[in-house]
Amino acid sequence: MLKSIRSIDYTVLLCDDPARMKRFYMDTFGFEVARELREQHWTELRVGAGILALRPRWPGEGKREPGAASVQLAFRVSPSEVQRCHEELKRKDVAITDPPKDQAWGHRTLFFRDPEDNVLEIYAEL
Repeated sequence: MLKSIRSIDYTVLLCDDPARMKRFYMDTFGFEVARELREQHWTELRVGAGILALRPRWPGEGKREPGAASVQLAFRVSPSEVQRCHEELKRKDVAITDPPKDQAWGHRTLFFRDPEDNVLEIYAEL
């Protein structure tokens, strides 16, 4: 039965500050709220055909170590868009951890972090 799984419908980021993360993803990427459950502090942001959900950490899930990433999210664009994304991120004062470059594995990549240190990648297949 598990072999019938064909896609990831949504990704959930466990957050120390869900409101700050929501502002970052909406302001930086322009993602729109698909659904919000305020009493659970749950926010779903539409990302193409998928959902990026944000929720607070629950008791027992542990605390994030400062500077330690919990996840890496990769967002695909066309090759010509990687540089334009880099320029837009700089205009928005987003700190870039690794500027655009062509990688040996056939991607052009750009790396930065969200407010909770998750690694974000914008990439294009070359």
